[in-house]
Amino acid sequence: MNIRKLIRPRVTNIYQQKKTWKRWLFLIALVIVGVSLWYTNTLVKNIARDERNKITTWANAIQQRANLVNYTGQFFDSIRNEERDRVELLAEATVKMVEAGDNEDISFYLKIISNNTSIPVILTDAEGNINEAKNVGFSTDTVKKLTPELLKEFSVYLPIVLDYYSGNLIYFYYKDSHLFSELKVVLDDLVQSFFMEVVNNSASVPVIITDSTRHEVVAWGKLDSTRVNDTAYIASMVEDMASGNEPIEIEITGSKHFIYYQDSFLLTQLRFYPYIQLAIISIFLLISYLLFSVARRSEQNQVWVGLAKETAHQLGTPLSSMMAWVEYLKTKDVGSDTIDELQKDVNRLNTITERFSKIGSAANLKTENVVEVVYNSIAYLKTRTSNKVSFSISPPQGAIVLTQLNFQLFDWVIENLVKNAVDAMAGKGSITIDIQEEDRFVVIDVSDTGKGIPKKMQRTIFNPGFTSKQRGWGLGLSLAQRIIRENHDGKIFVKSSIPGKGTTFRIILRK
Repeated sequence: MNIRKLIRPRVTNIYQQKKTWKRWLFLIALVIVGVSLWYTNTLVKNIARDERNKITTWANAIQQRANLVNYTGQFFDSIRNEERDRVELLAEATVKMVEAGDNEDISFYLKIISNNTSIPVILTDAEGNINEAKNVGFSTDTVKKLTPELLKEFSVYLPIVLDYYSGNLIYFYYKDSHLFSELKVVLDDLVQSFFMEVVNNSASVPVIITDSTRHEVVAWGKLDSTRVNDTAYIASMVEDMASGNEPIEIEITGSKHFIYYQDSFLLTQLRFYPYIQLAIISIFLLISYLLFSVARRSEQNQVWVGLAKETAHQLGTPLSSMMAWVEYLKTKDVGSDTIDELQKDVNRLNTITERFSKIGSAANLKTENVVEVVYNSIAYLKTRTSNKVSFSISPPQGAIVLTQLNFQLFDWVIENLVKNAVDAMAGKGSITIDIQEEDRFVVIDVSDTGKGIPKKMQRTIFNPGFTSKQRGWGLGLSLAQRIIRENHDGKIFVKSSIPGKGTTFRIILRK
């Protein structure tokens, strides 16, 4: 029974099975990630909806509070108008009392004037001399003339000018009553507390309140306090807020204001959470894949090294015996040509043993003429290859292209590439080797006229055990890649391959 034929299909199919398992695992991972993202996205949407409802409730509460503040402001305006009417009534009663004749009853006018216990009033002549004052914080005995300070204090409203006889004018100055002033303070506090409640909202959203021009900031909250004086920053924030949420327009004590607000930090986080989760899962899967790949590659390397060392050890004993037999045959009547060919094979076997012994060891690179190395390798292979295979090498023999090589290992690479080319051509065709010297690299192209390599297989042909031949273990190209990459710090890859026309392998070595 041919054990190689039994094992080879298993080795060849392992990569197909690996691809199948990778596809299934990838699909399962996609399903798991998809379900996780779908469920997470559903939760995020529900939380975001609750957060949005909270903001909407907050916005509605703002509008209701604004209506309450406006109602209070309107109430204060009514009080102010009533006080104005009372002042005008006081002024008219004063004039009537002054103009009353001796027989006229002035008790009604006196009652109107005496009932004023809250509105501060000052009665002066055209020169500002104080005739009467009531509900003020000073005595007319000490203050007899309207001072600039008093004039400023009582100039909130225009004075009522009265002509009570013969063009003599009196000026009736007044200001808000003590009760109204206290209520005005309450109103201002109410407006200020309204703004503070808006910016320090329970919804924890960034807020900017502007005046009717939308440029002057009245109040703000949940913003970077170090940048609130930066007009460009505020303008940018207002623009961003307006693009995300329609500003709330309110009217406070007769002035229009706009409340701009942004989605809360939690809502913003939730919006981007699924994408962050996907990125984290992807990074985790990538790192896991890389770690497993490194571990698998390290395990393969240990197997390779162990196998190579054991092979070299096993070949050592019969090789020593064969070398002794060659020396023995030289003493017998055996043709020199036979002895020479046998010596070449023994030397080749010794080279192979050295190759295996160097696997896993530090390569001893020396400056070699790569042209000479290639010509020597092909010279040996020609005598053991079909006559129907032709070889072409450029540049011509004798040219010098120097690079750092381990002769035994690099010779092994050329041998594997040539043998694969011969098998791909079924023992009939041409092999071309082109060596080019560049500024920093030496480039070697090995081309054949074989059946070519399908594109989907070009990335797997260097995997251990991969082969499309009926015989062979699929180790040649894997060994070649290992020698070029790890021992020579170079590259080897399929430069081009056309089915039915041939394949070109390229080797790149540092000079």
